[in-house]
Amino acid sequence: MKVRRSNRLVDMTHYLMEHPRQLVSLKFFGERFDSAKSSISEDLSIIRKTFADHGIGRLETLPGASGGARYTPMYSKENAEQLIAQLVDAVADDSRLLPGGYVYLSDLLGRPDILRSVGQLIATQYVDTDVDVVMTVETKGIPIAQSVAMYLNRPFVIVRNSSHITEGSTVSVNYVSGSSQRIKKMELSRRTLSAGAHVVVVDDFMKGGGTLNGMCSLIKEFGAHLAGMTVFAEGQFDGQRLVENCTSLIKVNTAAENGSKLVAKPGSYMTTVFDD
Repeated sequence: MKVRRSNRLVDMTHYLMEHPRQLVSLKFFGERFDSAKSSISEDLSIIRKTFADHGIGRLETLPGASGGARYTPMYSKENAEQLIAQLVDAVADDSRLLPGGYVYLSDLLGRPDILRSVGQLIATQYVDTDVDVVMTVETKGIPIAQSVAMYLNRPFVIVRNSSHITEGSTVSVNYVSGSSQRIKKMELSRRTLSAGAHVVVVDDFMKGGGTLNGMCSLIKEFGAHLAGMTVFAEGQFDGQRLVENCTSLIKVNTAAENGSKLVAKPGSYMTTVFDD
C-alpha cells in the first residue's frame, strides 16, 4: 500500500535517527513504503536540508548498487555553543563544591536530556575519526560513555577497579592517581578489546589525569590505539597533569583565591572541535 509523503518523511527520519552512522539502502526504504527510488531520493533531500538547517546532523547519500543514506548525528557550532553555555550555568553553583576540589555532578549526569545532549556533543568531536570502541571507568562515566556510544553506533567497554567473575580473564595495570599520588589498579576483560582497535576514552571529571592515564596504559597493553579523550568537566589542578590533549566540555575553578567560590566556564571543546 502506498504511503503518503508526509508519513514517509516522519518514518524515514525516525528510522535514520534510530540507526545513526548506519548505511540504509534506498531499496530498503522503497520496499518499506512501496515507493520508487526517485521519490525516496526526493524525500532524503528534504530530510538532509532540514537536518542541516537545524544543525542536528549530516545526512549523506552514496550512489551505486551498494549505496544508500547514512545519518551522522552532530551539533553545529551554534548549537554546541548554546549547549555548553547551558551546562556552564547549571554547574556554576557553589553548593556543588566538594572536598578536594571536586564538583558534584551526579544530578546533572542522571538526567536523560543532559546525557543525550552530552553524548551527541562528544560524538560530534569524532564524526570523522575512525572509532571502534568507547571506553570509560566505573562508575560515573558509564552513562556518558553509553550515550556517546549510541550516537557513534559503537560498543562501549567499562574499566573496573576490581575484577568480576563474570568478566572472565582480565588485563590489569597499576596507575598513579594524579591528585592523591596513590597507586591504584584497574582491570579490563580480555574479551572486550581487540588489538588494533581505535578507542575513544570518556569520563565525567578530570583533575590530575591519573585515571585517564591508567586507561591509556590499558589501551597500550591490548595493542589498541587511542583515538581521543574527552571529559565532561575539567577541574583546577596546580601540578603537571598526567595526560595531554584531553578535551573538556566545561572547566571549573575551585581555587582558594576565588573565596571558596566555584567558577565555571567553557572548556577546550569549542576550540578543539570547531577552530582547528
